[in-house]
Amino acid sequence: MPWVRLLLAVVLISVAVRAEDRPNIIVVLVDDLGWMDLSCQGSTYFRTPYIDRLASEGMRFTNAYAACAVCSPTRAALQTGRYPARLGVTDWIRSRFQRNRQNVINLEPTEWVGSPRRKLLCPPNPFRMESEEVTIAELLSERGYRSAHIGKWHLGDDDWYPTRQGYDVNRGGCDYGQPPSYFDPYRRPNHPHPMIQAGIPELAGRQPGQYLTDREGEEAVALIRRWKDRPFYLHLAHYAVHTPIQAEESATAKYRQDGKTENNAKYAAMVESVDRSLGMIFKVLAELELEERTMILFTSDNGGLDRNGSPTENAPLRSGKGYAYEGGIRVPFLAHWPGRIPAGILSNEPVSSIDILPTLAEAAGAALPPDREIDGVSLLDHLRSGGMTVPERERLLWHFPHYRHAPGPYSIIRKGPWKLIRFYEGVRELYHLEEDLGEQRNLVEERSELADALQTEMMVALRGMGAKIPWPNPDYRPD
Repeated sequence: MPWVRLLLAVVLISVAVRAEDRPNIIVVLVDDLGWMDLSCQGSTYFRTPYIDRLASEGMRFTNAYAACAVCSPTRAALQTGRYPARLGVTDWIRSRFQRNRQNVINLEPTEWVGSPRRKLLCPPNPFRMESEEVTIAELLSERGYRSAHIGKWHLGDDDWYPTRQGYDVNRGGCDYGQPPSYFDPYRRPNHPHPMIQAGIPELAGRQPGQYLTDREGEEAVALIRRWKDRPFYLHLAHYAVHTPIQAEESATAKYRQDGKTENNAKYAAMVESVDRSLGMIFKVLAELELEERTMILFTSDNGGLDRNGSPTENAPLRSGKGYAYEGGIRVPFLAHWPGRIPAGILSNEPVSSIDILPTLAEAAGAALPPDREIDGVSLLDHLRSGGMTVPERERLLWHFPHYRHAPGPYSIIRKGPWKLIRFYEGVRELYHLEEDLGEQRNLVEERSELADALQTEMMVALRGMGAKIPWPNPDYRPD
């Protein structure tokens, strides 16, 4: 019947229009990439032309943060839009081979952690991000997206792998915090644990010697080709540039120079591999005419690993991965969407990993889950307005209730230009970041009332989200 055919045509056109309005989404998450590890960030050592293109054709944030100074909490926060303190994942998750020598799943730890040598008892960190959390993939699936995770996951054992958390495809996501090797077949046959002997799950070797970042890029390209006719979401979470510091000789040779160590050169080659992978994505998007229909976000899971300049140097930021200072938490953050995000925009607004889920949800027209608190805010209006619209946010928080570096467990609040670090053993530090980016002048004595107010606000917020706070160790025996 003619009217039936006409109605069907209208419906099909409507569906096509709605699909066109839903951007393809690619989130590139690099492991341990430092704030100064890109040429668009001001480095004269690293060579990152494709990443620089993201900045020149989109928006670059100067005050962007990872949700934690170590990896798993940030990854959980990115997936859910929720603070690590709310999720309960506040430290990096121990893989099976790090928990025991048997290929079994341990019971979740429940005992608080302490020793007579430490003043505080600290909460145990879980071995997974709970399945009840709602991930980006789960939200976008309701809008017709196909989704894939490629690379590092580090949010739990098999039952918590990406395909159990809403992703249609998993290429290499498991409980590893780092790869056994960056060279195909990505395994260590002489390692005592069978998982390391076998290599990266869902990423079996196929081209001996192939560099892992290139393989991840190939997987992304293949999926883009397969899903080119419908909205897709790729979470490209590179294992690079995490240790082990391994790189191809041809790339490493370009970075050997006076004043740089072999570790520096290999690390720079690893950064280059991430840039090369992005170049592969740019090429296929152009070939398939998907550039203007694809939104790309690029960031890191924590600050760069800086051990006196090895393998990288975070200056002018203080310190590096794992620390409460800016070098541990401030990261690159770039947003690219031709025709939707104005080109060449620099934003000084503080943003965080927790903002990615609400931003992507709004871009895709997906509703946020109504039954839980989402801590992040959507950056979409800020991006599309070229920075003219300011995100509504009072503060940013960090919570690391564990011993890693002296002086021990800490929480942080950033409000405006002010940053307060509360170390739970009793030390407090207050910095004005606009005037003291390197955190050299502790103003806690001069501005004690402000420090008190910020600490009160921070602790009220943390307790409100159920954060586990270290408490005095009754068995503490100082030396």
